[in-house]
Amino acid sequence: MKKGYLYIVLSAIFFSTMEIAIKLVSNDFNPIQLNLLRFFIGALILSPLAVQHMYKSNFRLSKENWMFFVVTGFLCVVISMTFYQLAIVYTKASTVAILFSCNPLFVIPLAHFILNERLTKRTLLALGISLVGILSIVDPFAIQSPFGIAYALLSAVIFALYSVVGRKGSQQFKCDGVILTCLSFFTGSIETLVLVLISKLSPVAAWLRSIGLDVFANVPITHGITWSTTPSLIYIGIFVTGLGFAFYFLAMDVTSASTASMVFFIKPALAPVLALIFLKEAITPATATGIILIVIGSCMTLFNGDKQPQTPQELSVSRTKSR
Repeated sequence: MKKGYLYIVLSAIFFSTMEIAIKLVSNDFNPIQLNLLRFFIGALILSPLAVQHMYKSNFRLSKENWMFFVVTGFLCVVISMTFYQLAIVYTKASTVAILFSCNPLFVIPLAHFILNERLTKRTLLALGISLVGILSIVDPFAIQSPFGIAYALLSAVIFALYSVVGRKGSQQFKCDGVILTCLSFFTGSIETLVLVLISKLSPVAAWLRSIGLDVFANVPITHGITWSTTPSLIYIGIFVTGLGFAFYFLAMDVTSASTASMVFFIKPALAPVLALIFLKEAITPATATGIILIVIGSCMTLFNGDKQPQTPQELSVSRTKSR
């Protein structure tokens, strides 16, 4: 159990430094390029653990389940994480970290409509409290440039959709969270690479620039990788994306899915402190209030007395324990 808590702490630290590390190299890399590089590296790091889980569960790739991973990779890497990268460009790293940590809350209404899971008064109250926390952090009456906030919330919502779709697929194809995440990272990286190559076509690049989407036009692949930026890229790809998820899954293996999910409660509290230290981003009273409300809302969903799994990872752990 002590090893499990060590895994949780390590995962929380890596996840909490994610926005800071990306913010520090945001001027050196195109957001889409960084998305491609970090998830491909993350997939490689997760591969040994995923192969081990495939062997234990006797999981085999097929045409049908491969198409499922194409969909989850598109939702997670191509859409959600693209919005995430753009959010870090347009707003504070601490704000993105807090808002993205709300993604487990968005799973609840999506699971209700897609998986027909019931909504309780307690979960609705938790959603309300968390929404007030989000509004406290965002302060809609003081927003001058709403793009960063909008991108962060879109990223969290799409990631929640990825979780719900992943849960449904993991039931059908009997794959756990490690396999789902690793293969989604791989397929998402391939899809991103295809879109990057398309963006290099002159007519496509010209059209994207003409409608104001310069960031998506002629996206580089290796440009910006220098001796000075390589350490940051290694940290983002290997430690934040690869080892961060690896420690998260290892924590679930030796504790439980609910215990491991504490990572997402530590992150919104720790990330703003780290952003204050490394990026000098101030923590306002409104932000502090919002963090407290979001943590309360998240804890209410965690300890809601309803033992239904809330993520693909929780589902796989629940299935394993029932055997």
